[in-house]
Amino acid sequence: MSDEVRPGFVRVRLDLSYDGTEFSGWAKQAGGRRTVQGEIEDALRTVTRSGGTTYELTVAGRTDAGVHARGQVAHVDLPREVWAEHHTKLLKRLAGRLPRDVRVWALREAPAGFDARFSAIWRRYAYRVTDNPGGVDPLLRGHVLWHDWPLDVDAMNEAARGLLGEHDFAAYCKRREGATTIRTLQQLSLERGADGIITATVRADAFCHNMVRSLIGALLFVGDGHRPPDWPGKVLAAGVRDSAVHVVRPHGLTLEEVGYPADELLAARSREARNKRSLPAARCC
Repeated sequence: MSDEVRPGFVRVRLDLSYDGTEFSGWAKQAGGRRTVQGEIEDALRTVTRSGGTTYELTVAGRTDAGVHARGQVAHVDLPREVWAEHHTKLLKRLAGRLPRDVRVWALREAPAGFDARFSAIWRRYAYRVTDNPGGVDPLLRGHVLWHDWPLDVDAMNEAARGLLGEHDFAAYCKRREGATTIRTLQQLSLERGADGIITATVRADAFCHNMVRSLIGALLFVGDGHRPPDWPGKVLAAGVRDSAVHVVRPHGLTLEEVGYPADELLAARSREARNKRSLPAARCC
């Protein structure tokens, strides 16, 4: 299990952020595509003078191509002697080696039982959209979606309330073989700022592939009057993809924060998160 650190190694937590515009997502890919994981691992190898050894990162939430992160968390297991030699200068050296669209803000030895992915108890995303008839502020064009219909935020929030709780989100996920689509949606709310930008806050214990962008796509359809507020809930209950649910473009999405339990609960949370989930059996009569 990845929360068991090998003898002679130290688990290091990294807090980082990136602009996803020029990345083909987080995870390393074949074919030389530029990824966040690839850039950080290359930089780590260089600044620790590790030659051909790559220290692989484990991340709290893999983001897709074009998705941004402000509060991403990852961990890496480094040989104890490498950590002892480099840790006091590692942050500054990474700042000098990494490209400007990815930054590591903190590096510290992780507490026992910490796993960036499996120890997390929630992830919080924000999706930003504007219905301004003139479009998006050019300075924000890489982070805000333009929707060319007026949006009713109250109707969208009414629809969002019907999606909260533990459900099988198969209707809003791209299925992956052997993976469950059961998730607990803890928060889904929208607010229009003074600048007219609508920010959707989406928090869950975990997300399946395309879940956030599909949920936002459904809510936009409600907000612009194409569907009633109860429609997203009906799609959820049906349990199958609806052709009317569009996966919105990735650039409006940012991973804002990852939450973890108290240190003494990290290992237990990691074990719990590895168990495949199922919904309670429906009661009869």
